[in-house]
Amino acid sequence: MDLVLSEKSNGVLTLTLNRPEKKNALTRAMYQALADGIDGAGREKDVRCVLLQAEGDMFTAGNDLGDFAAAANKGDPASDAALIRGNPLLIALAKAKTPIVAAVNGRAVGIGTTMLLHCDLVFVSDDALLTTPFVNLALVPEAASSLLLPARIGHVRAFAMFVLGQAVNAKQAVDWGIANAAFPRAELRAKARAAAEAVAARSASATMITKSLMRDPAALSARMELEGGHFAAQLRSAEAKEAFAAFAEKRAPDFSGVAP
Repeated sequence: MDLVLSEKSNGVLTLTLNRPEKKNALTRAMYQALADGIDGAGREKDVRCVLLQAEGDMFTAGNDLGDFAAAANKGDPASDAALIRGNPLLIALAKAKTPIVAAVNGRAVGIGTTMLLHCDLVFVSDDALLTTPFVNLALVPEAASSLLLPARIGHVRAFAMFVLGQAVNAKQAVDWGIANAAFPRAELRAKARAAAEAVAARSASATMITKSLMRDPAALSARMELEGGHFAAQLRSAEAKEAFAAFAEKRAPDFSGVAP
């Protein structure tokens, strides 16, 4: 079974997360498939917009923790270098020239929320819940979100999301400028699809130039690399080991006896 479905029509490339039984938790293979789709869209003249969506009752639970554990246990220079450079999806998002629309059904955890900061239009279901609980796992933000999220919603709101793991509901996401609009779940895909097709119908060159003028890929890439260095170090830390153990044991982590 393909974990990322790809379909192209009316100028729109639709990439659908297709791992609903695992809450669309993202594996390295899924990251690569999404990155390949976004990168490929920039080379295909008949693709003028990318639409991201997901099967099931949840947009994504974020990183697959099995992959995380494997990376943490490797401890080799190649793994560290890969983490510092960032995963291929984030690299693709940072340099993407093709407009990206997201349809967020239900919860979006971690990278499920931070990837939205790279999308040009975001629509959420009215039961959506966005969380970035990095510090809960003794980790740090990624996807240049430490730069983008405070710029979007302000420092204090971003700090509460990152450090306290504060959840943001659909109304807040719209009010704070993370999303364009919220719809009943039954209407979400159609609304997002209509928006993507409306983007695709515009002048391709004018649309891409407008997007490029609104973004600074070099700054985004530099911040991702900085975040990646801290992320790799934290992933090897005693704090992270305690956080992951607590998650597996379904208990609150205890950092009181763990040196920073």
